[in-house]
Amino acid sequence: MNKRDLFWHPLPTCGDARLRRWLLDRGSLTRRIQMRCENFRLDLLSQHITTARLDERVAIGARSGAQCMQREVSLNCGSQPLVFAHSVVTRCALKGPWRLLSKLGARPLGAALFADPRIKRRPLRFHQLNALHLLHRRACGLLTERPTTLWARRSLFVLGNSPLLVTEVFLPAILALKL
Repeated sequence: MNKRDLFWHPLPTCGDARLRRWLLDRGSLTRRIQMRCENFRLDLLSQHITTARLDERVAIGARSGAQCMQREVSLNCGSQPLVFAHSVVTRCALKGPWRLLSKLGARPLGAALFADPRIKRRPLRFHQLNALHLLHRRACGLLTERPTTLWARRSLFVLGNSPLLVTEVFLPAILALKL
């Protein structure tokens, strides 16, 4: 573990057993939601080239100032947002192993990640985000009531030697789905 990863832990410490089961599941989160929600919908919120946050750059091994593609989506059951997902990959990887990302549009990234046996997933890391964290603020933009904290998990998906960082922020409505 590097120093920039100190806030992301190997296990969640949340007290809610239902949420912990969602957090710890290593399969496709999109697929798990689709199996439990008749009216699954993915909304593409944004996709653009930007400079990633320091902890994200460190996680994907990008140099300072490197341009990255950032993609944000919400996974919904009908009109109810369940998960806010944030993905980051270096711009140069879009011309190589991760070129599929720039063409995904409103299709789920999870389906592509779990369909390709060449893609390896690194261990999950967990963090309870508060209002000071940018991803908490972005996720709360989907909600009418803003919780004080939200649990998130992230992991690297590696294709060849090229990493893609995926962070999933779990919104309160996820608990309404049956496990």
